[in-house]
Amino acid sequence: MPRVAQRQDRVSLRLSPQSKQKLERAAAYLDKTLTDFVIDVALQKAETVVREHEMIALTAEEWARFQNLLLDPPDPNERLRRALAEHGRILRP
Repeated sequence: MPRVAQRQDRVSLRLSPQSKQKLERAAAYLDKTLTDFVIDVALQKAETVVREHEMIALTAEEWARFQNLLLDPPDPNERLRRALAEHGRILRP
């Protein structure tokens, strides 16, 4: 059964013949087309990079401290009071 392309956008790459051969060889080992192989590997790497930049991992101790600070925040210190006053001054018409 022929595959129907679901992709509409295009990305063009320039690489050395040696790099292309290596990618083709790796794709062949996985019985994938070069396009499918490159897309799969790129999306795996993208997922890792996005996760590293958008997720925060806390230890059990850090999580407990975070929860405690949310439930019982400390009183505002002088620096925070000044910042809030400055914020209010800037935003007042």
